[in-house]
Amino acid sequence: MNDILTSAPHQAARPETPVELAAVSRPRLTTLRNIIATWREQTRFRWDLKRISEDNPHLIDDIGLTKRQVEEEIAKLPFWQR
Repeated sequence: MNDILTSAPHQAARPETPVELAAVSRPRLTTLRNIIATWREQTRFRWDLKRISEDNPHLIDDIGLTKRQVEEEIAKLPFWQR
C-alpha cells in the first residue's frame, strides 16, 4: 500500500511510525491553509478595489486610499483578472 496517501493520524497509530511525524505535519498543514486563506483574502480585496474604482471611484477617498495606491494593488492581481 502507498504510505503517501495515508493521513498523519493513521500513520501515528502504526507502531513503525514515530508520533513526532504526525505532530509535525499537522502544524505545517495548518500553516499552509493559513497562507492560502491569506492569499484568497488579498485577491478578494484587490478584486473589490478594482470593482469600486471602476463603478464608484469617489468611494476610494472614503476608504482612505489614493488612486495610485489602488492602481498598485490592482496591478498585483493575476494578469487574467486585471
